[in-house]
Amino acid sequence: MEDWESTVVNEEEMLMDEDDDFTHDPSSEIPQDESQEKSRKARKKTSKWWKHFTNVGKGSDGKNRVKCNYCDDKLVSEPTTGTTPMKRHHQRCIKKPKYGHVGNMIIDADGKARRIKIDPTIVREKFSRVVIRHDLPFIVVEYEELRSFFHYLNPDYKYYTRNTAASDVVKTWESEKKKLKMELEKIQSRICLTSDCWTSISGEGYLSLTAHYIDENWTLNSKILSFCDIPPPHTGDALASKIHECLKEWGIEEKIFTLTLDNASANDTMQEILKERLNLDDNLFCGGEFFHVRCCAHILNLIVQDGLKIIGGALSKIRDSVKYIKASQSRGIAFQQCVEGDDGVVLSLDVQTRWNSTFLMLEKALRYQRAFNRFKVVDKSYKSCPSNEEWVRAKQICDILKPFYKITTLMSGTSYSTSNLYFGHVWKIERLLKDNQQNSDALIKEMADKMRVKFDKYWEQYSVILAMGAVFDPRMKFKLLKRLYDELDPSTSEAKLEYLRKKMVMLFEEYKNKFPSTMNSTSTPSSNHYSTERGGRTNFDDDLFDLDDTPDAMDEGKSLLDIYLDETKLEMKNFPEMCVLQYWKDNRHRFGALSYMACDVLSIPITTVASESSFSIGSRILNKYRSRLLPKHVQALLCTRSWLFGYVVDEKDNEAEDEINIKESDASKEDSSVI
Repeated sequence: MEDWESTVVNEEEMLMDEDDDFTHDPSSEIPQDESQEKSRKARKKTSKWWKHFTNVGKGSDGKNRVKCNYCDDKLVSEPTTGTTPMKRHHQRCIKKPKYGHVGNMIIDADGKARRIKIDPTIVREKFSRVVIRHDLPFIVVEYEELRSFFHYLNPDYKYYTRNTAASDVVKTWESEKKKLKMELEKIQSRICLTSDCWTSISGEGYLSLTAHYIDENWTLNSKILSFCDIPPPHTGDALASKIHECLKEWGIEEKIFTLTLDNASANDTMQEILKERLNLDDNLFCGGEFFHVRCCAHILNLIVQDGLKIIGGALSKIRDSVKYIKASQSRGIAFQQCVEGDDGVVLSLDVQTRWNSTFLMLEKALRYQRAFNRFKVVDKSYKSCPSNEEWVRAKQICDILKPFYKITTLMSGTSYSTSNLYFGHVWKIERLLKDNQQNSDALIKEMADKMRVKFDKYWEQYSVILAMGAVFDPRMKFKLLKRLYDELDPSTSEAKLEYLRKKMVMLFEEYKNKFPSTMNSTSTPSSNHYSTERGGRTNFDDDLFDLDDTPDAMDEGKSLLDIYLDETKLEMKNFPEMCVLQYWKDNRHRFGALSYMACDVLSIPITTVASESSFSIGSRILNKYRSRLLPKHVQALLCTRSWLFGYVVDEKDNEAEDEINIKESDASKEDSSVI
């Protein structure tokens, strides 16, 4: 015990010798005026020695004194003496507690020594989360300097190899998988799926399968169920077998509602085969009539790409201008001098296979129209400056693409319901194309005609299951849908609405059979506007009020669906930011089985963005420096990362990028999220 006590004292003395507080030097004393004295007295006490002493004020001799917190000795402490007397007293004080950190020992304030103990299992478990969160290679645990750092923190740290690190990640994945599996077993809602394929940098094919569902708190969740390798050929049968195998592994084949896919031909075959297999056990509602949902973002992409083929030549000069300026730093500086104001110039070059990048290029280039004209005078080698007519046409093209861009970005959200947004925005697109079919510019008119043909191919009837999402928005219902249909074609409005109502009744019959009771008396009513309007009430009264809220369909001769549709719709202007899921959560006791139907319809993803977002993470895990990971490890890293931390990519890893690169990176993220 004496050894470590002396070690503590020695270490403490070393710290004391390094104390930067001033000491008293009589030769340095000089008279000070009253203002200087007040300033010195008001200075905040920052020395560490004040933790061990208490100021007791002036004594009979007029000198200020402090008292030791351990032995109660009093010392003179004047502004001219500093903290030196306190430091010297603390060195020789026999009652001070001996504490500190010596090797792998901790000495507490009472002078008792205890050994620092770490649990190697917990250490490995926590470090596996570090590897998963920050996309670190498994060999990081063998880095010499990192091991030296851990040894300094605690000599008892046990080293382990990259193989053990990989095993720990797999164990973390299996542990989190069990938790998610239990969560999926408990939910009463149906599960909507999105799926897509991806080719890694090493040429291996991967299949991503993402589940979208409403949990017990009525919150929309998106979880990657599988990110598994799939060898070629990627036929419809092979894809269907892989997805069906995954559903059986998770035990959710009886809970599937819809599957959202892009427009690849293999996907059409795959969904048909998968639907047949699920229907063998009668797992799908209405025989799978609403099972297949096409990705709206891909359809919008196809529509716009057809239009861009017509006006591609009209954009060539703008594209060449941006490329010319961005090809040289000196040209960029010269162009900056042609810009009015001091704002930094941000130009982006498009990827011709991505229409949204073309929109961003046009939007940014149009801001600097006058600068391009000035630059033509400054740089005689610049030959591709657009004419005034070409700038006007570019502005019209940008105005057409802007609604597509905003709608696609809005519908690509994964953390909120998007199916209720589908109908209104698709209607906006159709109206936009219809208006531009009368455009005075022949080229713009031809572009709109071409886009309208592609639109009619995919949205001739406006996907029925997604139109239901608009009906389950209490601000729309059939009343607003009828107005939208009437503006486009009044002659077919009634027929379309009747067809939609018929399909809703058919689907609702399935939900009534699954949820025969319209009221769950054991459920705790939510705190909504119905309860607050009644004022205070006891818990015993809750069930009575909820029973009173529940419509009596038997007496009225109406179904819950009819009652909901007959109620006055909410005004859109009064609830512009309304959460539709919250509305159905608040009214779940009133509408029973209908609320579960609304819950499932509103959880349908109308794009495959969630599955494609996993590819962004996959490209960070599998890159040119780390391309030989086993598929099992790729799946463990990516799935666990999404379960624990979501789809967020660490922006702090790229802090070295300058402002222009950061802005371009943000634009590229938007591009990848909508294609």
